[in-house]
Amino acid sequence: MDMSTSHPDSRRALAANDLCRRCDPDQFKFQTTDELEDLAQVLGQARAVNAIEFGVGIGRDGYNLFAMGPEGLGRRTIIRRHLERLAPRGQAPSDWCYVFNFDTPHKPRAVELPAGRASRFRQDMARLVEDLRAAIPAAFESAEYRAKHREIEAEFSERQEQAVGAVGERAKNQGIALLRTPAGFGFAPRHGDGVMSPEEYRKLPEAEQQRLEGAISVLQEELESAIHDMPKWRREAQRKLRELNRQVTLTAVNGLTEELKAEYDALPAVRQHLASMQEDVLDHAEIFRQPKDGEQPTLFGVPLPLPESGESFLRRYQVNVLIERGGTDRAPIVYEDHPTHDNLVGRIEHIAQMGALVTDFTLIKAGSLHRANGGYLVLDALKVLLNPLAWEALKRALRSREVRIESLGQALSLISTVSLDPEPILLDVKVVLVGQRLLYYLLHAYDPEFGELFKVAVDFEEDMGRAPEADLLYARMIATAARLEKVRPLDRAAVARVIEHGSRNAGDAEKLSVQMRDINDLLRESDYWAGAAARKDICAEDVERAIEARVERADRVRDRLQEEIQRGRLLIDTAGSRAGQVNGLSVAQLGGFSFGIPHRITARMRLGAGKVVDIEREVELGGPIHSKGVLILSGFIAGRYAANKPLSLSASLVFEQSYGGVEGDSASCAELYALLSALADAPLSQSLAVTGSMNQHGAVQAIGGVNEKIEGFFDICRSRGLTGEQGVLIPASNVKNLMLRRDVVEAAAAGKFHIYPVDSVDQGIEILTGVPAGERGATGEFPAGTINFRVERRLSEFAERTRAFGAAAAAKGQRRTGRRR
Repeated sequence: MDMSTSHPDSRRALAANDLCRRCDPDQFKFQTTDELEDLAQVLGQARAVNAIEFGVGIGRDGYNLFAMGPEGLGRRTIIRRHLERLAPRGQAPSDWCYVFNFDTPHKPRAVELPAGRASRFRQDMARLVEDLRAAIPAAFESAEYRAKHREIEAEFSERQEQAVGAVGERAKNQGIALLRTPAGFGFAPRHGDGVMSPEEYRKLPEAEQQRLEGAISVLQEELESAIHDMPKWRREAQRKLRELNRQVTLTAVNGLTEELKAEYDALPAVRQHLASMQEDVLDHAEIFRQPKDGEQPTLFGVPLPLPESGESFLRRYQVNVLIERGGTDRAPIVYEDHPTHDNLVGRIEHIAQMGALVTDFTLIKAGSLHRANGGYLVLDALKVLLNPLAWEALKRALRSREVRIESLGQALSLISTVSLDPEPILLDVKVVLVGQRLLYYLLHAYDPEFGELFKVAVDFEEDMGRAPEADLLYARMIATAARLEKVRPLDRAAVARVIEHGSRNAGDAEKLSVQMRDINDLLRESDYWAGAAARKDICAEDVERAIEARVERADRVRDRLQEEIQRGRLLIDTAGSRAGQVNGLSVAQLGGFSFGIPHRITARMRLGAGKVVDIEREVELGGPIHSKGVLILSGFIAGRYAANKPLSLSASLVFEQSYGGVEGDSASCAELYALLSALADAPLSQSLAVTGSMNQHGAVQAIGGVNEKIEGFFDICRSRGLTGEQGVLIPASNVKNLMLRRDVVEAAAAGKFHIYPVDSVDQGIEILTGVPAGERGATGEFPAGTINFRVERRLSEFAERTRAFGAAAAAKGQRRTGRRR
């Protein structure tokens, strides 16, 4: 009997119940999710929750958190919820503000204040300046000040007049007059009550002229000496005026500042600033005597410009409130969505004046590190790394435990404008980075500082175990999500369908997906279809329709590929048998939608040097894992069939009509079956498809995407008509991953489609060929007629031919050597 034409043994196929683990709605006692309580715990994330509690609770340096896992798990929501619960209450962190540094103006001082006091301090300082602007001019308008001012001026004038008058009196005694002109002082001979004319002077005797000239010379020296002392007297008078002004200003200022000092007695930094401000006001009292903006003087109706130290000068007495914590009693929780360098550590803004960019301490702006100081800062790790210098700035702040504000342009020396060097602010913050696992591992491997700064790994799970009690917890989670999303309540059948969908997303019948984004999306979409059907509750039909509509929106490429197969442009057989040809399966993922694609895999062999050629690798379309799978099957063939003789085989394997890259080892079983079929000349059933990897001992190993692969081949078979002989071979270890569509399960229940679990390649080749694989007997040989027997015999023939060719070539070479001699 020709066993190669036998059909697969359907008794080896899985039962329909094994193809999908259904959720029985009758196990639930509720009618709709409105009857269920909210779920307070986080399902499936015990490890992550424990890590969050540990990271928040430990108050040591470097114990910042890195929350890792794929998108859609609700990492940020879970982190924020736990931070809000664990954040200490009772005392809010301090307020921070910047004030002018009167000693070093380009280095503004940071002042720490109790929570809620910064705004009040700013208001107090603004009120103090207004009071000073009223009190100081009033003090200078007092009669007492005016009298003392006139006294000092009169003393100076009197002293000046006395010095000049003394010289004039001596000149008069010598017949010489002291003249005052616009150009200054001068001397001339007297004549009566007037001045002698030049003609009269020339008539004087020569001796008298010489006396007058000598006297005038001496008087000029005396006058010059007196005039020389006048600036000193003027400076002395000005000093007395300054002392008077300072004393008057101090009298006006002291009462106002002492009142504030008493109010802020418990804050040394504020008292120090008030003392420095008082000294500065005393030194610049004239500024407070200038008119306000609304009282600017004019000349012929045109406003006169104020001195440079006018209104703008008073900005130095303002308070720049950087962070204010008023109205809260807990640690802040800040999420920075755009973590640039400036958004993290703050920035120094500039304003344009006279064509130049200038700044002062009032233009210092806070960053998210300032806002989160004393609390928690949540950042997206990838966004931090993508923004220039943001990562380095974050690490520097965490290492030094202080925030130093420095503009990015200044740090890179890109601008040369006048800038500031604000005093750094002490930092006490817990940073939570959220990112992918790969990012965490790369940072840990390549950034030596990362491990010291982020010591707490918060690893989120993608799924949870599906124990019997887990269904009810999952139902409560669905109910909680439904209320948060404000959708219609779900009946228990709809809940059961969502649970089944959770298992399908997890790719495992014994697990449930905790991808909250997908669950929330499904609830919203189901609510839409329930509304379209005018139902008050979401039923299983609405959930099913939402799932189908989601697939329909995303499966254009899958439909086109199946259309190409149906039209015969992509060659896939689903009936008959053929040696050296098998249907392999792969998975494609586009835009979050995964689907299976059947591929024709063929093998050709001939006499050779024992090499199996992977055509995909030769043309650089095969990835390293796929190439590894081909090398493994080569090792299996050599170890089983050519352990004691040379492997005289040259074979080639290829994915036909594959124009893109091929990666993964899930086709290694299919490639081996094609190669064994070609060697044994045993046709393989084309109504079956194969997926599974293998090891060098012939054991079949689990693969990924088993559901999508089965459904991909099923769709092709159904479109051509199910015959009852079609099916898919899968690794037995993948049976627990089966969560197939309802139409596939129904076809299997009707005996029109079969799923065959296999543990070894021998089982697989028997199902595909209908011929026993065969095991070595006591003599070490395979039974005659079995697949293994036929393969080994073929390889032995190749070895004999190789040996014969070698002997003939050697003999021919000897004859040539003899003739030459």
